[in-house]
Amino acid sequence: MSSRLPRILNHRAPLRALARKAIQAFSLFSYEDRLRICAIERPHYGHCLYEAAKLAARLEYPRISVIEFGCGGGNGLLNAEMHISELERLFPVKFELYGFDSGQGLPPPEDYRDFSHYFKSGNFKMDAQHLRSRLNRAKLIIGNVKETCSSFFAEHKASPIGCIFHDLDFYSSTKDAFTLFEADSSHFLPRVFMYFDDIIGDNTWLVNEFAGELLAIDEFNRDHRLQKIAVNRAMQHMYSDQLWSHQIYAYHDFQHPEYNKFVADKEVGEHENAITLR
Repeated sequence: MSSRLPRILNHRAPLRALARKAIQAFSLFSYEDRLRICAIERPHYGHCLYEAAKLAARLEYPRISVIEFGCGGGNGLLNAEMHISELERLFPVKFELYGFDSGQGLPPPEDYRDFSHYFKSGNFKMDAQHLRSRLNRAKLIIGNVKETCSSFFAEHKASPIGCIFHDLDFYSSTKDAFTLFEADSSHFLPRVFMYFDDIIGDNTWLVNEFAGELLAIDEFNRDHRLQKIAVNRAMQHMYSDQLWSHQIYAYHDFQHPEYNKFVADKEVGEHENAITLR
């Protein structure tokens, strides 16, 4: 990491924000530097992809898959492609990228658990043909998410999943997406990095743990003894000024054959530190 970065960023918030914008606009410093200080588009995507690639490399997986649930106009997939291009230069790991979407926008909300007071049927409709023309590597999986999840591994022969981005808005759709974890553990890394888009909202939405993605997570954990979706508690230390630090989770498969394989590179108590922008 360049020695100039701590000096540039050890200022009050307005100057810090301007510094980030300038670094991002002119692609100053290395990709890793820009990712660490969030001077890059969708740093939350970059973080999850980076950590998935690092884990895959330490476990000697040559290829991993990444999934985005809820693609809409496709900006998330395009951004993920950018991060992946950078990461394939840093790690001996190749990526496959898949985007799951109905293609028809949001379905009708089933009940209050889908935040029917906030989301409207048909929002975020996809122009799949146009999006495909813009994508370089991502493959679109179009259809009802419960059905496409059940057939995904058989139809696509995907490499083990290391990263998942959730942006389906609804409780019902998110719960359907979690059926992907019913597949054999060989289809996943022992820990999968996850981002949930819809767990922080405004005073109209009023996100809560009794509906939406948070309820789907809670029910998944209740129903699975050795598979859990847990908050990534490193994030709020590493990125204390970033709202998305509260939206990063990890799927743990405690019975995965490689869950207990040692992957740390330092003695216990010597923790890696990322730049914390206070």
